[in-house]
Amino acid sequence: MERAARGDTVRVTYTGTREDGTVFDRSEEPQEIVIGEETINPAFEEALVGMAPGETKTVYLPAEEAYGPYRKRLVFKLKRKNLTIPGELVPGGIARISLAKGNTSLVTIKEVTEKWVTVDANRPLAGHDLTFALTLVGIERKSGE
Repeated sequence: MERAARGDTVRVTYTGTREDGTVFDRSEEPQEIVIGEETINPAFEEALVGMAPGETKTVYLPAEEAYGPYRKRLVFKLKRKNLTIPGELVPGGIARISLAKGNTSLVTIKEVTEKWVTVDANRPLAGHDLTFALTLVGIERKSGE
């Protein structure tokens, strides 16, 4: 039976859930991943190694291995008059802000007042333990192997 190995291109479907069982992501179509290219979470990728087409596996990622811990210091206030964000500032909305050295960051708007905007620069799934149900759909070997 053919099993997935590093260097293989695999097609996989998955469902991702938080610790409370809430689904946060689901692939509608099989996703193509090259095992070893590190384009996805390393633990997710490692779980694919050795799987056969049609096989399903569950992978648990504690917050530290998923998107890291939730950091309170990444929640901060900005003066509203200094923001040049297009569109309406709405709690729960996403905005791109400018940082030092010309970098930018996506933030979630937490609160908006007349003078201040409170934003959260944590990734949306930071601090959450995640579980993925993976199904390997197919394997494509590198040519010549």
